[in-house]
Amino acid sequence: MSHRLQNYLRTHRKRSGLSQDELAFLLGCQSGTKVSRYERGTRQPTLQTVLMYEVVFGMGARELFAGMFDQVERRTLKRVQLLTQRLGRIEADRMTDRKLALLRAVASGAGTESANR
Repeated sequence: MSHRLQNYLRTHRKRSGLSQDELAFLLGCQSGTKVSRYERGTRQPTLQTVLMYEVVFGMGARELFAGMFDQVERRTLKRVQLLTQRLGRIEADRMTDRKLALLRAVASGAGTESANR
């Protein structure tokens, strides 16, 4: 897998022609300083700010924060594996089966959508 940047905020801002101050205005920030910090990864945006970035650039958080998404996905899948092992050691019942179905779906990349069917 190729290495991806932590985020692509600067790339999309530059491509759009917006200055940091202009983007800051759209995000409801006082100045471009916060935008700069988001772009450099020295500050984590709130969920609301991430959603505003999605609106402005028309891209999902998964693409805008690709490197961060990769890190979160790896950590989560490790935890999925550990919880699957823990649940595999207890006596199975309906609820355990349901949890294991969810965990298998997450591990396969399908998430909760296929587990709820």
